[in-house]
Amino acid sequence: MTDSRKAATFEADALACIDALYRTALRLTRVPADAEDLVQETYLKAFRAESRFEPGTNLKAWLFTILHNTARNRVRDRAREAVTFDSEAVDRAADGPPDPGASRFVETPETLLLRGTLDPDLKAAVEALPEAFRQAVWLRDVEEFSYAEIAQMLTIPVGTVMSRISRGRRLLFERLTASRSGAVADEPRVALSGKS
Repeated sequence: MTDSRKAATFEADALACIDALYRTALRLTRVPADAEDLVQETYLKAFRAESRFEPGTNLKAWLFTILHNTARNRVRDRAREAVTFDSEAVDRAADGPPDPGASRFVETPETLLLRGTLDPDLKAAVEALPEAFRQAVWLRDVEEFSYAEIAQMLTIPVGTVMSRISRGRRLLFERLTASRSGAVADEPRVALSGKS
């Protein structure tokens, strides 16, 4: 296969993952414009590093690793930036009446997905999970990555991934059984995609 054909195949395979990358980027950033920027930066880095991708390995996992590393670097870089604010505007906002049209809650990717596809009790249980557990359960049960791939993406040991998924599922189970009076399940395992 020629180099240009390999590049075209790589590009097509990589772009096939754009929806999954965007969903995860939106979940990480919680702002659509930031999610789009994060996905764009992920693809830019991936296309520049195409020669380092090993054909035959999981391209989607490789892209998700780049996405998570880029997101982590952005958070770190933003934390280093100096914070500036208009103290008069803050004082006016604090002293003035609340804006009745403003919503206290920001739409998150989880909220948007769960609202349309999952049972209301499951939605509430997933949203209530601590971020570390929610992230691991999401990557495993919704995005269907292996434990090793998740460990690489989050730069944590496989055992930690397994523990977070187990504890996250247990928390989901406990919330769901508590919310459904009298309903008892056999084991503390809730898979979001039907796969475990």
